[in-house]
Amino acid sequence: MAIHENLLGGPPPTHLPDDPEPRELLAAGTAPADVAAKYPTSSLAWAQLADDAYAQGRVVESYAYARTGYHRGLDSLRRAGWKGHGPVPFEHEPNRGFLRALHALARAAQAIGEQAEYERCTTFLRDSSPTAADTLS
Repeated sequence: MAIHENLLGGPPPTHLPDDPEPRELLAAGTAPADVAAKYPTSSLAWAQLADDAYAQGRVVESYAYARTGYHRGLDSLRRAGWKGHGPVPFEHEPNRGFLRALHALARAAQAIGEQAEYERCTTFLRDSSPTAADTLS
Protein backbone atom coordinates (compact mmCIF):
# COMPACT_ATOMS: atom_id res chain seq x y z
CA MET A 1 0.00 0.00 0.00
CA ALA A 2 1.29 3.46 -0.90
CA ILE A 3 1.89 5.82 1.99
CA HIS A 4 -0.45 8.49 0.57
CA GLU A 5 -3.19 6.19 -0.70
CA ASN A 6 -6.67 7.57 -0.14
CA LEU A 7 -8.48 4.85 1.81
CA LEU A 8 -11.88 6.49 1.26
CA GLY A 9 -11.64 5.98 -2.50
CA GLY A 10 -12.05 9.62 -3.47
CA PRO A 11 -9.59 11.81 -5.31
CA PRO A 12 -6.59 13.11 -3.39
CA PRO A 13 -6.60 16.71 -2.16
CA THR A 14 -5.49 19.30 -4.70
CA HIS A 15 -2.75 21.67 -3.58
CA LEU A 16 -2.15 24.63 -5.85
CA PRO A 17 1.47 25.68 -6.30
CA ASP A 18 2.54 28.61 -4.20
CA ASP A 19 2.65 31.99 -5.91
CA PRO A 20 3.64 34.29 -3.04
CA GLU A 21 4.05 37.56 -4.96
CA PRO A 22 0.34 38.51 -5.16
CA ARG A 23 -0.19 37.56 -1.50
CA GLU A 24 2.84 39.61 -0.42
CA LEU A 25 1.78 42.64 -2.48
CA LEU A 26 -1.74 42.57 -1.01
CA ALA A 27 -0.34 42.17 2.51
CA ALA A 28 1.91 45.18 1.90
CA GLY A 29 -1.11 47.30 0.98
CA THR A 30 -0.83 47.30 -2.81
CA ALA A 31 -4.19 48.07 -4.40
CA PRO A 32 -5.93 44.82 -5.41
CA ALA A 33 -6.58 46.21 -8.91
CA ASP A 34 -2.84 46.76 -9.35
CA VAL A 35 -2.14 43.21 -8.15
CA ALA A 36 -4.78 41.77 -10.51
CA ALA A 37 -3.32 43.75 -13.40
CA LYS A 38 0.19 42.47 -12.68
CA TYR A 39 -0.94 38.90 -11.83
CA PRO A 40 -4.22 38.35 -13.71
CA THR A 41 -4.21 34.62 -12.98
CA SER A 42 -4.24 35.24 -9.21
CA SER A 43 -7.58 34.20 -7.76
CA LEU A 44 -6.54 35.91 -4.54
CA ALA A 45 -6.35 39.35 -6.18
CA TRP A 46 -9.78 38.90 -7.79
CA ALA A 47 -11.25 37.62 -4.52
CA GLN A 48 -9.95 40.72 -2.74
CA LEU A 49 -11.47 42.94 -5.42
CA ALA A 50 -14.78 41.07 -4.98
CA ASP A 51 -14.68 41.48 -1.19
CA ASP A 52 -13.87 45.19 -1.43
CA ALA A 53 -16.62 45.85 -3.97
CA TYR A 54 -19.15 43.91 -1.90
CA ALA A 55 -18.21 45.81 1.27
CA GLN A 56 -18.85 49.06 -0.62
CA GLY A 57 -22.27 47.91 -1.84
CA ARG A 58 -21.16 47.34 -5.44
CA VAL A 59 -22.68 43.88 -5.68
CA VAL A 60 -22.67 43.51 -9.46
CA GLU A 61 -18.97 44.44 -9.57
CA SER A 62 -18.32 41.99 -6.74
CA TYR A 63 -20.07 39.28 -8.76
CA ALA A 64 -17.92 40.03 -11.83
CA TYR A 65 -14.67 40.06 -9.86
CA ALA A 66 -15.62 36.86 -8.02
CA ARG A 67 -16.54 35.10 -11.26
CA THR A 68 -13.17 36.05 -12.75
CA GLY A 69 -11.33 34.75 -9.67
CA TYR A 70 -13.40 31.59 -9.69
CA HIS A 71 -12.61 30.82 -13.34
CA ARG A 72 -8.93 31.66 -12.91
CA GLY A 73 -8.92 29.30 -9.94
CA LEU A 74 -10.58 26.51 -11.91
CA ASP A 75 -7.86 26.89 -14.55
CA SER A 76 -5.17 26.63 -11.88
CA LEU A 77 -6.83 23.63 -10.25
CA ARG A 78 -7.01 21.78 -13.55
CA ARG A 79 -3.33 22.51 -14.23
CA ALA A 80 -2.61 21.05 -10.77
CA GLY A 81 -4.36 17.78 -11.68
CA TRP A 82 -7.83 18.40 -10.28
CA LYS A 83 -10.47 16.40 -12.16
CA GLY A 84 -13.56 18.44 -11.32
CA HIS A 85 -14.16 17.23 -7.79
CA GLY A 86 -12.38 16.39 -4.59
CA PRO A 87 -10.86 18.24 -1.68
CA VAL A 88 -9.25 21.66 -2.11
CA PRO A 89 -7.99 22.21 1.46
CA PHE A 90 -8.28 25.71 2.91
CA GLU A 91 -5.38 24.79 5.17
CA HIS A 92 -3.09 24.96 2.12
CA GLU A 93 -2.66 28.74 1.78
CA PRO A 94 -2.27 28.83 -2.04
CA ASN A 95 -5.80 27.32 -2.31
CA ARG A 96 -7.37 30.20 -0.38
CA GLY A 97 -7.66 32.61 -3.30
CA PHE A 98 -9.83 30.16 -5.24
CA LEU A 99 -11.90 29.30 -2.18
CA ARG A 100 -12.39 32.98 -1.32
CA ALA A 101 -13.46 33.71 -4.90
CA LEU A 102 -15.92 30.81 -4.80
CA HIS A 103 -17.36 32.11 -1.53
CA ALA A 104 -17.57 35.64 -2.93
CA LEU A 105 -19.35 34.35 -6.03
CA ALA A 106 -21.93 32.54 -3.88
CA ARG A 107 -22.46 35.64 -1.74
CA ALA A 108 -22.88 37.98 -4.72
CA ALA A 109 -25.10 35.49 -6.58
CA GLN A 110 -27.43 35.38 -3.60
CA ALA A 111 -27.44 39.18 -3.37
CA ILE A 112 -28.56 39.56 -6.99
CA GLY A 113 -31.16 36.80 -6.78
CA GLU A 114 -29.27 34.03 -8.59
CA GLN A 115 -30.48 31.39 -6.14
CA ALA A 116 -29.47 28.36 -8.22
CA GLU A 117 -25.91 29.68 -8.60
CA TYR A 118 -25.77 30.57 -4.90
CA GLU A 119 -26.76 27.01 -3.98
CA ARG A 120 -24.34 25.46 -6.49
CA CYS A 121 -21.43 27.58 -5.29
CA THR A 122 -22.26 27.04 -1.61
CA THR A 123 -22.37 23.27 -2.12
CA PHE A 124 -19.16 23.35 -4.18
CA LEU A 125 -17.40 25.32 -1.43
CA ARG A 126 -18.52 22.93 1.32
CA ASP A 127 -17.61 19.88 -0.79
CA SER A 128 -14.19 21.36 -1.60
CA SER A 129 -13.35 22.50 1.91
CA PRO A 130 -15.65 22.33 4.93
CA THR A 131 -13.09 24.48 6.74
CA ALA A 132 -13.35 27.20 4.08
CA ALA A 133 -17.15 27.06 4.18
CA ASP A 134 -17.13 27.49 7.96
CA THR A 135 -14.35 30.10 8.02
CA LEU A 136 -15.58 32.32 5.20
CA SER A 137 -19.29 32.26 6.03
